[in-house]
Order: sequence, then structure tokens, then C-alpha cells
Amino acid sequence: MRLLDTFLADGFLRFPADAAVAAWARHARPVAAAAARDPAHAAWLRCGGTWFVGVDALPNDADGRLADGPPLAGAARDFIAGALDLRLPLHRAQVSVCYPGYPQPSPEESPAAFDFRRNRDAAHVDGLHAEGADRRRHLKEPHAFILGIALTEQSADAAPLSVWQGSHRLMTPMFAAAFAGRKPETWAGIDVTAPYQAARRDAFARCPRVLLPTSPGEAVLLHRHVLHGVAPWGPSATAGPEGRMIAYFRPEFARLGDWLDHP
Repeated sequence: MRLLDTFLADGFLRFPADAAVAAWARHARPVAAAAARDPAHAAWLRCGGTWFVGVDALPNDADGRLADGPPLAGAARDFIAGALDLRLPLHRAQVSVCYPGYPQPSPEESPAAFDFRRNRDAAHVDGLHAEGADRRRHLKEPHAFILGIALTEQSADAAPLSVWQGSHRLMTPMFAAAFAGRKPETWAGIDVTAPYQAARRDAFARCPRVLLPTSPGEAVLLHRHVLHGVAPWGPSATAGPEGRMIAYFRPEFARLGDWLDHP
């Protein structure tokens, strides 16, 4: 099966170790580690100090380059530009770091939200923001894809990325129905909470949960509508003092309608 067919069927692709990606990760690792320690980013430390969210914490340019380091290249970016026909500039990457004990209860999460994080990996579709006291879901960030680049070595059970295989094939038609007949510029104002939660329950029942641990040099690409999360830190998991660290790139479509229409 062609890589594109696999991606469109499963909603994700794993790319084996690549020299270009490994070179980028070696240069990015100390920069990302410094960002996670920076007191200016203290607000990104969540879940009782076991997760550094790190949105936009990596100071890379539109090619992924950091200072005098290399641009982000390799098989994953070639696939995105070629098979997916997406040549978007890269934003400042998220630096997601998990530490031993993830997740822990915290004031910013209700007991129900913590239980969902612990038992269902806080499974979500990126770009849907939970707003207001009732946590109503609205599309605020029309990401084109999610590209994760491992920066550290750790055991496979050290809070790996989790994906519900094929769940995008449930989510995409749900979003299409929710936004039917509405102009893309109005989508952000549409409350999709009920259909989103129903589709998510359906995905839990019908789609296998797949764990995607990665090491430096490897990359993982997610479809923008696939349900994914972070598994808990395993009781025997091991990692270095920097924790489990991944850089995520999630550039947004310039044309809002592409969030639904693009493959």
C-alpha cells in the first residue's frame, strides 16, 4: 500500500530514523530543554508539574531552523510537500515534555477532566478550543497536519503519543455535517460540542488505540482530524532528566475551507 493510502486510512504515519531529522533534533534538543526550564514559560507547566505544554516555545524560523542549525528536512517533510501537496511555512513549534508520574491532579482541571486524561489520554482533535464555564468546543485553529519530532531517548512506556486508528474517518464527516451550509469564516462561532463528543465516543468503541513511542531521528505525522492524546507515564518507564520531549509542528491553513476539503 502506498504511504498516502496508509496515511488516509489510518490517520497517521511513522517515519523511521532519518539522518536529516536526527541532525535537526540534535540541534533542537538543548534549545527545547532551555525553553522548558525558562521561568518565562512557567505557566505552561501543568498536571501537577508533570507536563510542560510549551506552545510556541521553540524559536525556529519558517523552515524549522534554529539559530545556525539546519532546516527541518527529511522523509516526513518530503511526504507532506509531495503526497499531501502542503508547503506551509512552519510556526514556532510546541515543546511537549512529560515527566515521571504524568498525569497528576491540578487546580486547572476538574476531577472529571483529570479522570478523562488518566483513563482516555485526554483524547482530542487539535484546534478545537473548550471555551467558557461549560467548556463548549469551537474550531479556533485550522491546523493542516501535526508533525511530531522526538528530541529525547526514553522507554516506550514514558507517556507516548496515542492515536485512535482511523478515527479521522468518523470525525471528518461529523465536522462536515456540523458546518454544512455555513461559510468557513463563521465556523469558529459554531458550537460542535455535542456532535464532537458523540463522534469521540464512537471512535473509542470502534477504533483501536495505538501507541506511538518515538526516538530522535524518527517522526510521526497525524491527520488533522485524528483523535489522539498522551498515554500515562508507565510505572516502570525511564527517561533522562529532561523527561520525554517532543517538538510538534501544527501549521494552519491560509484558506479555512481547506480544513475540511483537503485530503
